[in-house]
Amino acid sequence: MASPSCWRILTRRKVLSYDGGPEKLGRILNTFDLTALGVGATLGVGVYVLAGHVSKDQAGPSVVLSFLIAAAASFLAGLCYAEFGARVPKSGSAYIYSYVCIGEFMAFIIGWNLMLEYIIGSASVSRGLSLYIDTLANDTMKLRFREVAPIEWDFMSDYFDFFAFSVAILLGVALAFGLKKSTMVNNAFTVLNIFIVLFVIVAGAINADVDNWRIDPETVPNIYAPGEGGFFPFGFEGTLRGAATCFFGFVGFDCIATTGEEVRNPRKAIPRAILFSLCTIFLAYFGVSTVLTLMWPYYKQDVNAPLPHVFNEIGWHFAKWIVAIGGIIGLVASLFGAMFPQPRIIYAMAQDGLIFRFLGEVSPRFKTPVIGTLCAASLTGTLGGLFDLKALVNMLSIGTLMAYTVVAISILILRFSENPDPAIPSTSRDVYESSNLLKARERVTGSVFCKQLLNLSCVRLPTNVSARVVGVLVTVYCLLSVALALTIYYAQDALYDTEAWAWTLFGILLACTLLVLLLISIQPREQADAPFRVPLVPLLPGISIFVNIYLMLMLDVYTWIRFGIWMAFGLAIYAFYGFKNSYREVYASHFGWTKMKYVH
Repeated sequence: MASPSCWRILTRRKVLSYDGGPEKLGRILNTFDLTALGVGATLGVGVYVLAGHVSKDQAGPSVVLSFLIAAAASFLAGLCYAEFGARVPKSGSAYIYSYVCIGEFMAFIIGWNLMLEYIIGSASVSRGLSLYIDTLANDTMKLRFREVAPIEWDFMSDYFDFFAFSVAILLGVALAFGLKKSTMVNNAFTVLNIFIVLFVIVAGAINADVDNWRIDPETVPNIYAPGEGGFFPFGFEGTLRGAATCFFGFVGFDCIATTGEEVRNPRKAIPRAILFSLCTIFLAYFGVSTVLTLMWPYYKQDVNAPLPHVFNEIGWHFAKWIVAIGGIIGLVASLFGAMFPQPRIIYAMAQDGLIFRFLGEVSPRFKTPVIGTLCAASLTGTLGGLFDLKALVNMLSIGTLMAYTVVAISILILRFSENPDPAIPSTSRDVYESSNLLKARERVTGSVFCKQLLNLSCVRLPTNVSARVVGVLVTVYCLLSVALALTIYYAQDALYDTEAWAWTLFGILLACTLLVLLLISIQPREQADAPFRVPLVPLLPGISIFVNIYLMLMLDVYTWIRFGIWMAFGLAIYAFYGFKNSYREVYASHFGWTKMKYVH
């Protein structure tokens, strides 16, 4: 039999089939457990560290709008995750979603980005925990580490943070050798964390002063950098830059999607938990950032431990220690939540042959992928020690935004795909595939493509041609989104000054973008029932794609360079190892499937 083409290998897709066999993982989690898991993994650095950093250096009081914009982008991504979580209730999160809908190469890209998200997320939380504790201890660790291990490079931290390194290694070792994360303990930590957030909001409201949102920069001492003062001291561009950073605060809810095989009713519980957790997290961030900037001027905020600093400055010393202890609890819970999914994505990719298989080998004694977990923990600790929190936050944001973009693209492709639902029973799928093979597939010519582009035949069910049309349109939409985002980013001054060329270019790109969405919307879409479906497709996934791309452009050049190095390293692994080692029928018992199939 002739070997398949390179393109067919890159685009082969995983088809999930079930045989009702024994499950590896017990289904014990409910909606409350999943919501607590999402909130616990997310409500950490964002509320206890990030709000002060963004308000002082990027957005001022408009940090509340930065969190709102970041929440909107996360909510759109959350809708897409919710539909996939209901359709494909399997472990693997966006990695398995993209493998099912788009193909192997994109699955590797998204899986590699998820590894980046979990590793950098854990490193940033460990670094944030170190900074938080060190600030309470009058920078004792910072001064000592600068003497022992200074770093002179501008794009790294001033010193190697041994505390952040050690915390990540210790938790990694604990996870590698069989530490089970107790749902009850996580729920208790999350509830306590929420109560402390409520305490901060109430106490902050009592001490609020609206004048802190109307600061005149001429009254500020020269040692500070107040910008232009007022609610937007660094302009609306600063608010948008703050949103790109605040996006980090919402990273973590997708850990809910990695628990698909441990949930009692995943098709309903996963979508609900994702949406409930996002709403809870946004309300916490919005409330804390509001009272933080109302209690104390934005230019005087402490970037490492803003809440204890503010309460100390206003004389509420007892509140300082309540918040300090709560911050440590929240950050530790967030670190567990960030590190817990690491072995799962490494295990899934290694078992599929996309990365080195030894990383996914499960220890017969500890029942965990020990080598993969320890490697991830070592990388986490090293990055947490070498880079400062701002660099880690930006690095995490770009990887997560890329993952969210691909999930939104996957929703568009899935809705207009001719293939059946990826999660239907294997017997029904076999019947469908057998009957589908009897149909003659229409050859895609230029005239046929153009005819289907406008759907002149009023086709009501997806076909091979309509699926191809949608694939091309989605690609064009992504390119137009990049062009539109670049225009807004680089021509913003010209747009503010109402220059004709800028508005003409903006209008043409916007019109073309909306036209592409309109052409996608008139294509036939699949009719399968799903427990949860993203509303207003293709509009909402399209908006999500554009917002994610725009927020990525707001990140600095160093972040793109680091991201490029990470992707180059990953692509080298896929080119020299994953490309050939994944081309086989893999018996994927780790997912509970009898066999993995590929479709082209």
